[in-house]
Amino acid sequence: MEERLYPKLILDALANVRYPGNGKNIVECGMVEDDIRIDGNKVSFSLIFDKPTDPFIKSVVRAAEVAVNTYISPEVEIKGNIAVKTRMATPAAPPKMLPGVKNIIGVSSGKGGVGKSTVATNLAVSLAQKGYKVGLLDADIFGPSAPLMFGLEDAPVYMEEVEGRSLIMPLEKYGVKVLSIGFLVDKEKAVLWRGGMASNALKQLIGEANWGELDYFVIDMPPGTSDIHLTLVQTLGITGAIVVTTPQQVALADARKGVSMFQSEAVNVPILGLVENMAWFTPAAHPDEKYYIFGKEGGVELAEKLGVELLGQIPLVAGICKGGDDGMPVVLQNSVSGAAFMELADKVVAAIDRRNEELPPTQKVELKH
Repeated sequence: MEERLYPKLILDALANVRYPGNGKNIVECGMVEDDIRIDGNKVSFSLIFDKPTDPFIKSVVRAAEVAVNTYISPEVEIKGNIAVKTRMATPAAPPKMLPGVKNIIGVSSGKGGVGKSTVATNLAVSLAQKGYKVGLLDADIFGPSAPLMFGLEDAPVYMEEVEGRSLIMPLEKYGVKVLSIGFLVDKEKAVLWRGGMASNALKQLIGEANWGELDYFVIDMPPGTSDIHLTLVQTLGITGAIVVTTPQQVALADARKGVSMFQSEAVNVPILGLVENMAWFTPAAHPDEKYYIFGKEGGVELAEKLGVELLGQIPLVAGICKGGDDGMPVVLQNSVSGAAFMELADKVVAAIDRRNEELPPTQKVELKH
């Protein structure tokens, strides 16, 4: 063989091969990958097809071999078999459920009765008090408490047309947009739904509501571990989770399970930290006194064992219970607990900022307030 081989010579030869599907030559169709290798009189290259089941793969590969030998030289040896590749169509990313929401915070607990809803409510109001745009979703389908805690038990819920869609309008109070299944069912009757019905109702409250632009979307999750939690993490890209506990050993054992759930492969949500609620009792008349009626610093010890941050210790005062019952979150009151919740909000913002710093630049969010 006298003629020296070079890539353009190979392409010119392959331009004589027609793809039966459209009658165009395979070079024009972009079917010859830019990976032509030449070693003396040995040649190797790849052909690209749209799908692995293309019925013309064998005939086109054979035609390419013949073209190289016919239009260049019969001495040209195809090194190995011609590699066949397929264009793997990249699946379109599903639309983001809440495109206007920058950060989603799940507030959870391993068991009921530890004040999870109180923490979620006061955290949301604290963030709003600091100038952020905040929403709160009461995802505790079987025990909704947001209507009572926000003083919205009898408030009507309306629909509005947004870009051709009928969307639920979240209620707004204390600067927080709020939705709960409690707004839509009889408050005197128990919600007797199977898991699938509850999950579908939750998806409607998320995806069929006009949440708008939010800096923080706080989710008051059901206690324990359930399919509701899986629905939430599969539906939303949760920024991080907060686990609420009390100093009691039984609560701490369940909190440990809650942390484990979020860290499992099935859920895989970052833990922002623990909140120790009812950390001590402080009489309203004596704010400097502390009585550890549920145990002392159990949440502190658990946070250290699990290697997560202790975001806050919330004291137990009469104002917390009364504020929740009266629809006036305690953070709006000048109290020890109110100050603790404002400090908790700062810790949560800082924890999310640290997490965002660890993300690739394209996934970082910028908050303005």
